[in-house]
Amino acid sequence: MTPSAPTVPPRGLLQILLIAAALWALAAVLLFLVVPGIETLPRVLMFSECVGLTMVVVAMFLHRNQHFSRFKPAWRWLFRGLIAIPAGYFIGHQIAFLLLGEPMQMVGHRAISFIPILFTILVGGFGLHYYATREQLASEAAQRAEAQRLAVESQLRLLRTQLEPHMLFNTLANVRSLVREDAGRAEAMIDQLIVYLRSALIASQTDAVALSREFAQVRAYLDIMALRMGARLSYRLSLPQELEDLLVPPMLLQPLVENAIKHGLEPKVGGGSIEVEALRQDAFIELRVRDSGLGLPADGDLAPPGPATSTSYGLQHVRDRLHVTYGQAAELRLERRLPAGVNAVIRIPC
Repeated sequence: MTPSAPTVPPRGLLQILLIAAALWALAAVLLFLVVPGIETLPRVLMFSECVGLTMVVVAMFLHRNQHFSRFKPAWRWLFRGLIAIPAGYFIGHQIAFLLLGEPMQMVGHRAISFIPILFTILVGGFGLHYYATREQLASEAAQRAEAQRLAVESQLRLLRTQLEPHMLFNTLANVRSLVREDAGRAEAMIDQLIVYLRSALIASQTDAVALSREFAQVRAYLDIMALRMGARLSYRLSLPQELEDLLVPPMLLQPLVENAIKHGLEPKVGGGSIEVEALRQDAFIELRVRDSGLGLPADGDLAPPGPATSTSYGLQHVRDRLHVTYGQAAELRLERRLPAGVNAVIRIPC
């Protein structure tokens, strides 16, 4: 299957035409200065613009032609140039004659026409080279973005293999101990485990999930942890109805909630709480995970610098997912809470 030529959006098409018009206006002025007496400047400008814009239109038409897709990019642009430059020169002259109200005539047969022909080839070749270079750079940028997306996806799968078995084994161990002591709690834990695993399975099969599903997975996880930790853990989830269908990358909240429990609440003596909240802030959506645990260490992160741990990897995973999906428009920041605890805030454009 041959790759299809990328479609130029209307705004990009207008930008190309404006750049071409400016380039050929400059070429007309240079030609007028290089060959004094050839024509008046308005007339040279008319012919230059008609030739240049016709050349661009022909090149763009060839750009959309699927027959050129089987060639390498350099050969595609060479063929376009061999067709677009002569076609733009001859057809553009006829359009200029028509706009000036003059009879159409054959061009290129007089000796004086050699310089405009050479000038047209040079300027047209420069323009085609510019757009070929721009297309190559855009293609390379798209390939890098796709490679980064695939790398983050593989990291997401690796993160799931780290999170889910760890949580699954601990939960099954608790279920085993509860079967004889408290069958009702054991049954409730199994029910929440089913909800959690179903949500995790759905998240593993898509690049985006509704925020309501993300909250459902977090709720199931917290229900399981509440059964394990008992009165030491309380939590509250707040998701406005108007944000329930908002699509977000999967596994954004899970690493933050797990970090809050593992590094904030479980090592703490006594009880603690977690609040997970979504709210709209102007043109952004904020997802907040607040805990009343031990708080941030002195270096300001949930894990010390050095080799990656499951915690630092989880935070970096969230940052990578945000970067791939939203670019620089999204962020993850960690804040200290007083008197103790951490406030993890994900900020994404809506």
